[in-house]
Amino acid sequence: MADFTNGWLGILLGLVIAISIFGCGILLWSQSKMKVKVGADGKPLPVETTGHVWDGDLRENNNPLPGWWMKLFYGTIIFSVAYLLLYGGFGSYNGLLGWSQESEYKAELQAGNEQYGPLFQKYMAMDIQTVAKDAQAMEIGERLFLNTCAQCHGSDAQGVKGYPNLTDTDWLYGGDPQTIMTTLQEGRSGFMPPMADAVGSADDVLNLSHYVLSLSDTAHDAGKAQLGKAKFGACSSCHGEDGKGMQAMGAPNLADKIWLYGGNVESIIEGVNKGRKNLMPAYKGIIDDDKLHILAAYVWSLSNSPANSAQTTTKQ
Repeated sequence: MADFTNGWLGILLGLVIAISIFGCGILLWSQSKMKVKVGADGKPLPVETTGHVWDGDLRENNNPLPGWWMKLFYGTIIFSVAYLLLYGGFGSYNGLLGWSQESEYKAELQAGNEQYGPLFQKYMAMDIQTVAKDAQAMEIGERLFLNTCAQCHGSDAQGVKGYPNLTDTDWLYGGDPQTIMTTLQEGRSGFMPPMADAVGSADDVLNLSHYVLSLSDTAHDAGKAQLGKAKFGACSSCHGEDGKGMQAMGAPNLADKIWLYGGNVESIIEGVNKGRKNLMPAYKGIIDDDKLHILAAYVWSLSNSPANSAQTTTKQ
């Protein structure tokens, strides 16, 4: 509770909690005053009812609460007060023990660093390609990938629509070890503005889409592609005159058969009309560099295995 930005909020919450506990105690005390009534002969008198009657003769008795239940309830009140005094909970009060989730997390993190720090430092001293050949490092890298990257790129790293496949040899910004490390540390922000106004009419956008498909020899209308070729000038400043992209800008290669959003006319028209925007977060400061070093080695290994070095995976 120490993260309140306004001190009065902590005080208010502390008062609400204290009043609630006190109210529970008063309620329990009031109920404990009810006793079983006995007659002169020492036998219990008939139990009073609440006045509620169902089905003619089914009455709700007003029995006192069992003694064991009352003691158990008092015990829970005492336990809650002791717990809040020791661990905090009365608003911004931190408790006699000074415990918090943040301190617990930092303690566990420090213990982990002390235990595994030397191992990470050993790999940090190696270049990324060498780390990628170490089986233990790749096991660590796989766990880092599943915790950090799989939410977008998939547990198999083959991506989905809008998220790149990391197991092929096609890279928006480059697939060398240092570039991958830079991507992990600094993140990437890809942006393609809507280009329909620069291209022309709806027919021009359609023809351009067929021309883009023709660059990779994907099924297209040759006549429309020929008409759309002249309109590609609006795209060449990023994708290049030959459509093979520019890694310095993160502009995709349009001359292969790897598509981030789909290799069909409809997807290309949508991209031209609406633009595209992708963001990969930066992990520097969130994940230590020695762990990012291993993660970069793992990602690099995905596209540099013998199976992937001979061919590029097609993404439709």
